[in-house]
Amino acid sequence: MTPSTIATITTSGEAPIPPPTIPSIILENLPTFNSAFRFEESLRSLETSFSEYRQTNQFADVVSAIPDIVHQYMDQQMKEAVRDAVQIQTDRLQDSLQRENDEFLRNIDENMKKVLKGLVKNQVKEQVSRILPRIEESVNATLEAEVLTRSFHSSRTSYAIAADLSEMELKKILIEKMEGNKSI
Repeated sequence: MTPSTIATITTSGEAPIPPPTIPSIILENLPTFNSAFRFEESLRSLETSFSEYRQTNQFADVVSAIPDIVHQYMDQQMKEAVRDAVQIQTDRLQDSLQRENDEFLRNIDENMKKVLKGLVKNQVKEQVSRILPRIEESVNATLEAEVLTRSFHSSRTSYAIAADLSEMELKKILIEKMEGNKSI
């Protein structure tokens, strides 16, 4: 058999012909799989590259995670800042509204006092103007009765009677002055 011919195996009753033996020197000179493809060297290089890739990839993952971390931190800071600003503004508004409410209630109280004072003053004036003539009549009648009673029961001089009459006239003058000054 030559290298260019293909051995054909026939099935016949004859015994098969064994293939020719190749001398061991030729086998020793044949390149091995490792030497032909530099398998071990390629494997080591691939392992090194893969290890570097994994380290680089981890570093790249960490570096690429930094913007997300910063974004989360900024979001948290913004949320806290907004919450604090809203709370401060809410407190200010509540304080302002409470002051306005207190001022409003104070104004209502003052106005009610003024209105009530005016109503009471008017009612007192009306009552005094209605009752004053009766008081005058009663005082005059009492004074006249007292003067007459004293003059009948005692023997007085004209000087004492004149003094009693002057007293009665002074009381009348006092009542007239009171009528003139009805403002209370």
